[in-house]
Amino acid sequence: MDNLRTILQESGVQFEMIHHEKPIRTAQEGADYFGIEIGQTAPTLVLKSEKGYFAMIVSGSRGRVNLEEVSGILGCNQLKMATPKEVQQITGCTVGSVSIVLSLPCIVDRGLFRYPFIYSGTGEPTSTLKIVPNALEKLNQVVAFLD
Repeated sequence: MDNLRTILQESGVQFEMIHHEKPIRTAQEGADYFGIEIGQTAPTLVLKSEKGYFAMIVSGSRGRVNLEEVSGILGCNQLKMATPKEVQQITGCTVGSVSIVLSLPCIVDRGLFRYPFIYSGTGEPTSTLKIVPNALEKLNQVVAFLD
């Protein structure tokens, strides 16, 4: 968490760390808690393929992600969601609180760019990162976008 704060401060992007008592586990919980549109929530999913792991940052309004479409974009044959155990091993975070800043190749949902700020995981279940969406490209190794 302190590491994330350092990365954000050094990058010069506009952000705010928001602490809350209870963990926020779903996009809907986040939208309700912060009084924002569900599309402003930006959960980070971890995907597994024969090429390794990827992070995918999606808009909470997207619903289910078409993994076949994503595997086509990435040029992978087998793409699936990482298991909770794999997510913990790869990111050091539990599912639902994965940090939006990871050292994995990253796929970003273009829908997030409609908003002035997005809300996402910090790696800690009881804190949320409010950040400008264009910071995603500055902070991550973006390899593809979802339309």
